[in-house]
Amino acid sequence: MHLEIITPDRKVFEGEVTSAQFPGVDGLFEVLNNHAPLISALKAGEVVLNGGSTRFAIEGGVVEVLRNNVIVLAEGASA
Repeated sequence: MHLEIITPDRKVFEGEVTSAQFPGVDGLFEVLNNHAPLISALKAGEVVLNGGSTRFAIEGGVVEVLRNNVIVLAEGASA
């Protein structure tokens, strides 16, 4: 699936991933290929891609999942 992490300043990440774990406001959740459509608020924490091979710290935001496209609009992010 295609994933983008975007902040107000820049695009932090764009690429194909097999899994993505997010710090939702109600707890961690994971998105895999062909996941149902979803919009969720995110709290500050770590976005973990591909089972832990890539990690990004985010300062909160929103994630949208639709047709194997995942867009994270984060208030701030760093690798």
